[in-house]
Amino acid sequence: MTIRIRRAKATDCARLLELVRELAEYERAPAEVTVSLEHFTESGFGSAPVWWAFVAEDTAPEAGESPRVVAFALYYIRFSTWKGQRMFLEDILVTQDMRGKGIGKMLFDRLIEEANERGFKGMTWQVLEWNEPAIRFYKKYQASFDPEWINCSVDL
Repeated sequence: MTIRIRRAKATDCARLLELVRELAEYERAPAEVTVSLEHFTESGFGSAPVWWAFVAEDTAPEAGESPRVVAFALYYIRFSTWKGQRMFLEDILVTQDMRGKGIGKMLFDRLIEEANERGFKGMTWQVLEWNEPAIRFYKKYQASFDPEWINCSVDL
């Protein structure tokens, strides 16, 4: 196994959407993924992208297999009237069979590097309260957890 972190390309979108569905399964909400491949691709690689991503690609898979994307981290820019531009990590996922190999750390470190390069004032994300493995991972980065805010949304 040789892992390479690289920027996502439009040709990765079908695989990214597969991984998004895997994440939704893990988070017990598979029916919530309703975005089409066309909308997903246009939103990341069209004339006005609203998201960016990094992928972890296994460039030395088992004999007879092609290189494959085994993890991803997708973010967009969030603007805080108090802090300025911040990275919002929408999703990070390492496939089940590749967890525990340091790939999540490689992706998270690359996100921090990207945030610094782009002059963002920080990075924010959400984690489900029952997702103990993710919470332990984030605690390694001295992440702060805010119990005061309640997530809200309106579907249109």
